[in-house]
Amino acid sequence: MSRGLLRVLVLTGLAVGLVVVALWLSGGLAGIEHWAAARQREAQNLMAGALRSLRNAEPGAVLALLSVCFGYGVFHAIGPGHGKLVIGSYGFGAPVPLARLAGLSVAASLAQAGSAILLVWGGITFLDLGRQALTELTEERMADISAVLIAMVGLWLGLRGLRMLSATARRHDHHHHHGDDCRCGHAHGPTPAQVAQTRSLRDAVLVIGSIAARPCTGAMFLLLLTWRMGIFGMGVLGTVAMGLGTAFVTLGVAGLAVWARRGSFAMMPAAGPWAQAARWLPGAMQLGAGALIAVISAGLLF
Repeated sequence: MSRGLLRVLVLTGLAVGLVVVALWLSGGLAGIEHWAAARQREAQNLMAGALRSLRNAEPGAVLALLSVCFGYGVFHAIGPGHGKLVIGSYGFGAPVPLARLAGLSVAASLAQAGSAILLVWGGITFLDLGRQALTELTEERMADISAVLIAMVGLWLGLRGLRMLSATARRHDHHHHHGDDCRCGHAHGPTPAQVAQTRSLRDAVLVIGSIAARPCTGAMFLLLLTWRMGIFGMGVLGTVAMGLGTAFVTLGVAGLAVWARRGSFAMMPAAGPWAQAARWLPGAMQLGAGALIAVISAGLLF
């Protein structure tokens, strides 16, 4: 593939990403979100029917239940949610390889399923909580915890972006006074290779934890229903299928985020006075992504 065609492709990713974000922030995706919410309600009805078939030992009931649960997870992820915000902003702001971001997306979706399973099982077994108490715990307390963790992801990205910009400024000043090859024997901030090393456990814990802290309401519905029916194991399998359905959508968001990030760098000229601006871009992108996450998470809290 020629360099010119490759540049066009990555710039297309940036354009697509900007259009999607603009539509989302302006409410232009409300129609899709309403459609997804309606499909979720239909999937819940189908879920209840599949559980009745399962209780009656009808052939194909297990496959039907898992298929409906996977579809519910897809529709849930298409609608409004915090997982896409975290994965998309993190993938755009930080120099994360696509494979690693994809792994984080799947891990976060499955962790969200796991938190629902643990919450229902632990809440009923050890705390003797009923359906209403568990629902309120999910919608109020867990939602607040999730918003705080999301804010921490934003603040961490923003702080790292500021540090990168500060390091770039120091290198710029030093090179301005001493030249590019000053041979002074000490480092003037992180190298590009060091900046790219964002594969830290802290990042993974924050990203996965912020998504997993708020279990899916559909998973709670399924788990509570199967607990009462005495088939909680099927509820667990269905919840995992929901997590995989959610991951199916967030993987697409991860790919778009990395595509848009590469497009941002391809947009910068290779030569001329504006070429120097490229050195500021990584820090600015990370700061901007962190600020977006922090502002939206504040809206979730207040």
